[in-house]
Amino acid sequence: MTKTKKTQQNGQDKLSLNVTPRTTFGKKLKKVRKEGLIPANIYGRDFKSQAVSVSFKEFIKIYKEAKETGVVYVKVNGQELPSLIKNVQRHPVNDQILHTDFRKIDLKQKIQTDVPVNVIGQSEAVTQKGGVLLTQTVTLLVEALPTNIPKQIEVDITSLKEIGQEIKVSDLSKSNKYEFKDPSDKIIVSVVEHKEEEVLPQTAPVAAPEIITAKPEEGVEEEKKPTEPITKTPEAKSESAASEVKKPEQSQKK
Repeated sequence: MTKTKKTQQNGQDKLSLNVTPRTTFGKKLKKVRKEGLIPANIYGRDFKSQAVSVSFKEFIKIYKEAKETGVVYVKVNGQELPSLIKNVQRHPVNDQILHTDFRKIDLKQKIQTDVPVNVIGQSEAVTQKGGVLLTQTVTLLVEALPTNIPKQIEVDITSLKEIGQEIKVSDLSKSNKYEFKDPSDKIIVSVVEHKEEEVLPQTAPVAAPEIITAKPEEGVEEEKKPTEPITKTPEAKSESAASEVKKPEQSQKK
C-alpha cells in the first residue's frame, strides 16, 4: 500500500509518497489499474530505471499540490528519492490517469524544467479597444535548483495598452533563484486586432444546362439511319436471275 506524508523541511512542506516495485507490464497493466493503482517509472541520471506502482488516491493528493515543478520524495525499497512528477498520461475520453514518471533529481544540482505560464491582470487594449489577447507560450524553460523552481510564471498584461503590443521573455522580471532559458525574443502574449469572419454571399443554385438539338442546315440532308437489309425470297431471286439472263438478248437486238 502506498502512503503520502507531509512534513516540514526548511520551512516548507515536504511531500512524501510511498510506492511499490512493479513486475507487471503490457496488457496486464489493466488489472493493476482496476486495483486502484497507477503504473509508474522512476528514472534519472546515474539511476537505473525502476518500474513501480502508486495508489491513485494518494498520487492525486500529491499531484494537486506539487504539479510537475514541486519536489516529491518517493520512497521505495527503503530509499527516499527526491523527484519531480513528469509525463502524466491520461485517458483521452474519461481523463483518468494511466501512467506517470518520477524524475529522480539531485537537490544540490541545477536542473532545467518547463514551468507553466499564468496570465494575470487586464489589458486596456482588450477591454477598451476591442483587441484579442493571444497566448503564444504556455510554458517557459527555467533553470534552477530543484527547491527553487517556481510553481508558475506570472505574466502581467496590464502594460498592454495598444493593439499590436506584446510581452516577450526579455520583458519578464528577473529572479536570483532561477533563470529563463528560452530565447529573449520569444513572444509570450500579444494583442491582435479582432477580425470578423468573412461571410460569403449566398448564390442562387445553378440551373442545369438546356440541351439543344441542332437542326440540319438548309441544303444539307439529315443523315439517314441505315435500314435493315432486305432478304429476298426464292421467287424474287429467280425473277432477278431471269432478268439478268434476258439483258444480253436485248443488247444483241440493238
